[in-house]
Amino acid sequence: MLGDRPTESLGRCDYHEHLFQVSPLLSGDELDDEAASGDEAALLVAAGMGAMVEATPTGLGRDPAAVARISARTRLAVVHASGAHREEHYAGDHWLRASGTADLVERFTADVRHGLPARDTADRGDVAVGPSGEPVRAGILKAGIGYWRISPFERRVLAAVAEVARATGVAVMVHLEHGSAAWEVLAALARDGLPADRVVLAHVDRNLDPGLHAELTHAGAYLGYDGMARHREAPDAAILDCLEATLAAGDASRVVLGGDVARRSRYRAYGGLPGLEYLPARFLPRLARRVGGDVVDRLTIDNPAALLALTEGSSQG
Repeated sequence: MLGDRPTESLGRCDYHEHLFQVSPLLSGDELDDEAASGDEAALLVAAGMGAMVEATPTGLGRDPAAVARISARTRLAVVHASGAHREEHYAGDHWLRASGTADLVERFTADVRHGLPARDTADRGDVAVGPSGEPVRAGILKAGIGYWRISPFERRVLAAVAEVARATGVAVMVHLEHGSAAWEVLAALARDGLPADRVVLAHVDRNLDPGLHAELTHAGAYLGYDGMARHREAPDAAILDCLEATLAAGDASRVVLGGDVARRSRYRAYGGLPGLEYLPARFLPRLARRVGGDVVDRLTIDNPAALLALTEGSSQG
């Protein structure tokens, strides 16, 4: 958010969070207060994280200029997303859902190369600027699918992010609803020329299947584990078991960790629990006791740095 830097300098990175997010699916859970979101980011830093990915894509209340100010104030390095979420996050008459693939490519490319819009509108409008007055650019692309479904809109988004990723060198994050359709997403992106090693599959741990996960890592994909602190769906112990088995059978260089807390009611600074600090303060120590601190460093330092680095031969400029 504050300009290009070597990914090796990011330090410990939470690969999936949100500082701003407004969606019709999350009524009453809006993240829309710069001061509160900044305070929450400061808690993440205090708990030991040096960087995060802001995974809010187009049209969902993102505020890039505010995120840049938060980054400067808290010294938290932030990589912002472009792209679009799964279809249900947009009302039926939302302008983005009517966009063709070429329009999406143009919009997402501009976000990466020239700067994110200050406010998401159909005509993009002015570019957001950071505290230094420089444009705030996106450094990762996002797509999303429904539960065992890739709608026509979602297929257009996948095609668009694949094309933009190839041209700019940034990686792609894909929201898998309940961890479904991982192979189908990788196949769709491969048909559009994007290899699995430039893709991180978010929420793969909503389907606790270490055999599947190991196979996906051997295919080259990054796996995003981000389901901790959701005890109604699965206890952290089950996630730890699955992760440990995946690391043993799969490629440990292809796993990244995030919290995806993503709700006003779950942010301490907004009056909720457990907050962004849960991942570094609660989950990582338990994981270190299982697999060792060196493996935790690999998952939170080395692997995110590799994922977020621009592909050699491509350029944002």
